[in-house]
Amino acid sequence: MVIFITALVSAQARGAGQARGAAPAAAQPAAQRPQMSEEAFKNVTELKGIPVREFMNTMGFFAASLAFNCTDCHGGASASDWANYAIDTPLKNRARTMIRMVKAINEANFGGRPFVTCYTCHRGSQKPKITPSLAVQYGEPPPDDPAEVEALPGSRVTATPDQVLDKYLQAIGGAQAVGRLTSFTAKGNYEGFDSDFAKVPVDIYAKGPNQRAVVAHMASGDSATVYDGREAWIASPKELSPLPVIPLLGADLTGARLDAQLTFPTMIKTLLTGWRADFPAATIDDKPVYVIQGTIDRVPVKLYFDRMSGLLVRQTRYAPTVVGTVPTHVAYSDYREVPGTGVKIPFTWQMTWVDGQYTINLESVQPNAPIDAARFAKPAAR
Repeated sequence: MVIFITALVSAQARGAGQARGAAPAAAQPAAQRPQMSEEAFKNVTELKGIPVREFMNTMGFFAASLAFNCTDCHGGASASDWANYAIDTPLKNRARTMIRMVKAINEANFGGRPFVTCYTCHRGSQKPKITPSLAVQYGEPPPDDPAEVEALPGSRVTATPDQVLDKYLQAIGGAQAVGRLTSFTAKGNYEGFDSDFAKVPVDIYAKGPNQRAVVAHMASGDSATVYDGREAWIASPKELSPLPVIPLLGADLTGARLDAQLTFPTMIKTLLTGWRADFPAATIDDKPVYVIQGTIDRVPVKLYFDRMSGLLVRQTRYAPTVVGTVPTHVAYSDYREVPGTGVKIPFTWQMTWVDGQYTINLESVQPNAPIDAARFAKPAAR
């Protein structure tokens, strides 16, 4: 079971170039320095000097490595009051010792790069195993995780990235029809760790080429994840997040941008660079898939397309943390035509990362709807 906290981090300063002869661009406010872990939380000793989002990702990394949830380390009292996360427990103190141990191993042997991590030894168990398993040695190997499939240079390529992407655009309605879908609003339901797996209403506001807001109407108040075309953030009620507004930075900001732009995929070929398709055969839900990989803002992204239908069924991207790399999956399914457009979009998608998971099921979609710019406005920190 993984941590349910949905707080993410980061901020990325961007300069804007001005074309010769163009009107001067409006001055952009200077990017704010991201809040660091020790500024947002109390009693941080080993993970100082990293943004809040990265700090939360490291908590998820620990949870995934040991198959723990929040209260296993922080105690049952933490479930009812964020302040109780600062209280020391035996497992928290043990984790600090292990962080120092792993850091020393990596500094002594790998130039400080996180080649050895919690997951290296724990593999989903509180206590690393020290005796080889004969059942594992002589048993059937488990199926490969498609997210871990790596490129094999020189391997036979059955379809080039261009061919895979062309088939995808054709499968969802063709490039021209997709290009005519410039915005949409949608209603549906949301369920995840932060809603205690209860289904709650959700509204989606998407505007091409790269703006998207997902607003889940929780019992304690609205929780919104927004990319406005430049910045991204999560705004949640205090019952769900340690901070009311958490900016997304680095790989998390890139992920929010990617999700928004994949909503209007006409430019998918140029969205990522360095495309490659030299991956071994892979399946998802027992169906063969094409795996292609590209890079956006130095973040590697794998895209998985059903070989028969051509539809995108999964996205996997990766974010570095001080203790190792964490993956994020987005699974897409239930493609339906948006009324009056000839374009198919996934009516169900599920996002899974090391400290949470949620599923959205759409019930209605209004194409090319006007959307108030306020839907993408960043709220003031409360």
